[in-house]
Amino acid sequence: MPKTFLSSLTPALGKAVRAAARLRSGGKGGTALPGRVVEAMDADFMARTLAQLPYGVVLVSGTNGKTTTTRIVSQVLEQLGLRVFTNPTGSNFTRGVVSALLDAVDMRGRLQADVAVLELDEAYAVHFVEKVKPRYALLLNVLRDQLDRFGEIDTTAKMLGAVAAATTGTVVLNREDPRVAALAELAHCDVAYYGLSDDLLSFFPSDDAMHAQDAVVANPSHANEASVALTGLDGHKAQLSFAGDPQPYEAELKLEGVYNAFNAAGALAVVREVLEADAGDLVRAVSTVTPAFGRGESIRVGEDTVELILVKNPMGFRLALKSFAAEGHETMIIINDEYADGRDMSWLWDVDFSSLQGTGVHTVAGVRATDMALRLAYDEVHVASVREDVASAVKSFVRETTGRNKHIYCTYTAMLAARSAMAQIADVEDVGL
Repeated sequence: MPKTFLSSLTPALGKAVRAAARLRSGGKGGTALPGRVVEAMDADFMARTLAQLPYGVVLVSGTNGKTTTTRIVSQVLEQLGLRVFTNPTGSNFTRGVVSALLDAVDMRGRLQADVAVLELDEAYAVHFVEKVKPRYALLLNVLRDQLDRFGEIDTTAKMLGAVAAATTGTVVLNREDPRVAALAELAHCDVAYYGLSDDLLSFFPSDDAMHAQDAVVANPSHANEASVALTGLDGHKAQLSFAGDPQPYEAELKLEGVYNAFNAAGALAVVREVLEADAGDLVRAVSTVTPAFGRGESIRVGEDTVELILVKNPMGFRLALKSFAAEGHETMIIINDEYADGRDMSWLWDVDFSSLQGTGVHTVAGVRATDMALRLAYDEVHVASVREDVASAVKSFVRETTGRNKHIYCTYTAMLAARSAMAQIADVEDVGL
């Protein structure tokens, strides 16, 4: 079929499928179906559409932090004047990118954007780069997360290596993760790094360090100069240093969680590759970025604030517990073991929950609620309620803790279920899932 014909037919068909899916779901959802239909009918749609962009594609991947980091890169580039296309819902498979493109193009297949910033799941990033060569890539970390999906941790690193090898402009690597930093050897383009000052290394342990009783494992790549480094952290205040600039800068972040300050350093490092920008402008821009959905997202219920905190692996959960003080809050933990969460939840035994001893946990919910309650019992954390059904548990938790702010820690599908339940009692942003 001629490409000119497909250029007009594909958007029309895809938009029709999208409209039908949303009508069927009551005006929400329908993310994956249009992408599946278009991939089957017009396999070149994604590559053909993204080829229009003058600044090309920025690909963001890694085990942890993809959604928030993609949001930071996108919003900073927009602050600097570029029109950005992104896959904002965190649907990080290729079909999610295709579906997002269908929303963005006009009926002739034209994409009104200067650059694409795309979050890709590690495995699907391999398939993506076979079709689209990113001009820039930001590779975050390799942690023991969802290993029943991807096999050994080195297999995940190999997937990110395929991205590094396919990148045509600059690949930006996490200097502090030995497996990620080693991917420089696979790159056929420029390589840049982001990193940490020595005194912050223990706050952000690599996978090897986490499995060596929190020791800081020697990393030979730490000697490489970081384009952007996180050199100080005090609450929401992050000190950032830029290569070639003698003075550090202070950013007042709206993002929650100490790990997001490090994500911000990585985001600014790749932005520096896309655009020449003054460090002061970059810091001002990153200070305006708000959390991605479910990543420290705050939802108001009456006078109370409910914060949704995604947890996927030991380091992420441990850093989340450090970032969100239990005192003065009610706590709920929701653990599912669906495909998107990872089937193996044994990693919960690598998390130290002792910081919850003073307050206890009001409710544990989800498919693995009983397992989570047992884990908390071993750390002498009192649990008031254990319930498998997420929707009813969330509503009861919110109702029974009226007048107090709340934290809900949840795995990925649990977070989606919690947002859906919250949407019935509060104003929750529709992100199209």
